[in-house]
Amino acid sequence: MAGDPRVALQKAEKTLQSAGSGFSFFGGKADKYEQAADQFIQAANAFRMQKMGKEAGLAFERAAAIQGQQLNEPDDQANTLTEAFKAYKKDSPEDAARCLDKAIAHYCSKGAFRRAATHKQNLAELYELELGDEGRAAAAYEEAASWYESDNAEALANKLWLKTADLVALEGKDYYKAIELYERVAKSSINSNLMRWSVKEYLLKAGICQLCTGDMVGVNAALEKYRDLDPSFTQQREHQLLVDLTTAVQEGDQEMYADKLFQYDQLSKLDKWKTTLLLRIKNTIEETGEDFS
Repeated sequence: MAGDPRVALQKAEKTLQSAGSGFSFFGGKADKYEQAADQFIQAANAFRMQKMGKEAGLAFERAAAIQGQQLNEPDDQANTLTEAFKAYKKDSPEDAARCLDKAIAHYCSKGAFRRAATHKQNLAELYELELGDEGRAAAAYEEAASWYESDNAEALANKLWLKTADLVALEGKDYYKAIELYERVAKSSINSNLMRWSVKEYLLKAGICQLCTGDMVGVNAALEKYRDLDPSFTQQREHQLLVDLTTAVQEGDQEMYADKLFQYDQLSKLDKWKTTLLLRIKNTIEETGEDFS
């Protein structure tokens, strides 16, 4: 049947074979290779229509290989690899990542950093959501942010610096890096009428990460720095929460810590990220309490 993607695939294979046979009755080799690439793409789209993602991805890769090797059309190859990424995304995420990585490398070689950044962001989302790999996701978000920044897209860069910070903090290996990123975005947002209202959130997250380090001298120094950066921060509930939690940690008082969080949560619901890190801090208070008992 005409709509069968496997029939379309066989047709593409036959055209490719004839292109490499040394002669052609109808047109030159380049025309045959072009035709074969188009037919592989048609087969890929037919597979996609039938929700056969892995088969679609493979067919797109066959087309991309022809575009790159036989036709010397790296732009077309990169675009087709991007389509392979989309096809593979749900059924075979590692293959999707591999294809998009190749396309990104091409865009970078051309200096198309905005386009590369967009695809790198897509790759980061794949790592985070489909593969659950927070480490690779954070690294990809960070690289995409730096590319957006180099293209003077500050708002897009800031969004991804925050994503990077969130994942780095959750991973728990480098709180100081997360702190640096939250503070960076806070500083760049303080003079923006659109973004200024979010500064208290960024400073709260930075402060929570400071508490996770266990360095109470550093925590108090950071709070002073945040008050200098944004004098209005002292009037915010976020600032008061950080002050209260710092006191509770320094005094080793679990009940005070839990009570202050409960009161805050009544008016400003704590999200999963905050809950996760705040629980880590609470656990350190319990350990300290045991140590001194």
